Amino acid sequence: MIFVDGLPFSSFRRSSSSNQPLGGCGTLTSLMKHPTLLTASSSFKAMQETKIVLDGSGLQSSAPTGRWVYVFQREYATADPALVDFIGTDEATTCVGIVIWNPKNKMTSVAHMDSPKIVEIGLTQMLSRIINNMSDVDLDIHLIGGFQDASLEHSDGSTRSNSHGKSDGYSLPLCSKIIQTLEKRPERFHIRTLFVLEDNTIWDSKRNARPIFHGFRVETSNGSVIPASFDRSSRCPDEIVRRIRVTASSDDPSWNGKLLETYDTQKDRFVIEPCSWTEFLLHLASTFQRLSDAEILQDCSTSPSAEGPDFVDNLRRGWDYLIENPQWKHTFPGRQPRIFERTTDGGCWNKWKRCSPPQQAAVLGARAP
Repeated sequence: MIFVDGLPFSSFRRSSSSNQPLGGCGTLTSLMKHPTLLTASSSFKAMQETKIVLDGSGLQSSAPTGRWVYVFQREYATADPALVDFIGTDEATTCVGIVIWNPKNKMTSVAHMDSPKIVEIGLTQMLSRIINNMSDVDLDIHLIGGFQDASLEHSDGSTRSNSHGKSDGYSLPLCSKIIQTLEKRPERFHIRTLFVLEDNTIWDSKRNARPIFHGFRVETSNGSVIPASFDRSSRCPDEIVRRIRVTASSDDPSWNGKLLETYDTQKDRFVIEPCSWTEFLLHLASTFQRLSDAEILQDCSTSPSAEGPDFVDNLRRGWDYLIENPQWKHTFPGRQPRIFERTTDGGCWNKWKRCSPPQQAAVLGARAP
């Protein structure tokens, strides 16, 4: 169920003059017109983006100090406020970032969703660690990301698509599926931020649309959410392998319809479950690596004109890794996960150290039933 201002959204629909049909896109359209959510979007838009940079001494720039967890595309993580101060994600264009915060225990789950196909199971995954019992169902939710990426009509009657020819874009179907799923679930979701689609869109001089914000961070102690961007050093640990896993997992039926799990909530450590890459993926890496930057944008992005400045470089680094490590078993020996624990080396709480084989064996032994 969806609530706004403490009231079921269905009651607002009945009392308003909206003629939009219930469900999915109709509910989304009505939600984006709700006065409270319009005000929340305006306030979010006016915020200054926090830049998260990590060096040897800790978080720098305008980022607050504390323990962080970063979430990549198609991943989710649930953080315990006793162990983690902030959790965030970025690099979203047509993707949507979701925050679910439990005001009672302050458990915080963040996901970076990239397809309607993972919404239903993905939300179940997120909720599994933040609800203690069936009476504990009042949850705050924030939706941030996506933009106006559908085909646009110009004054001369021609159209320009920001989404590889998909007339309704990628952002709208994803946002609609999320709202539709929230509506159907029994939990009470209190929407606090709905900064998506046209609210999160700006236009350049050529009338190309792009997102205003690509990411955010949430403070686990109070559930507050602000715009944020991360640099390469703060998208850790195991950045390249986690990026590759997003692509490689699409060929693994065990991940169908699911968000990728990477973070161990109880132990405050990352557990990167194994994945394998096929000869075809290696062929694609070699082929794409020979393309120009412009060709890579057109062939590999759902929104070529909206990507961040490091989009192509991130892809190239992943392809380099695949070309240099064609045997996935060298990355995941014995098909065991890669485990990273937080270290305080140098007084910084946001460095991660990969467990040595003996340490990992002990960890895996402790996990066995």
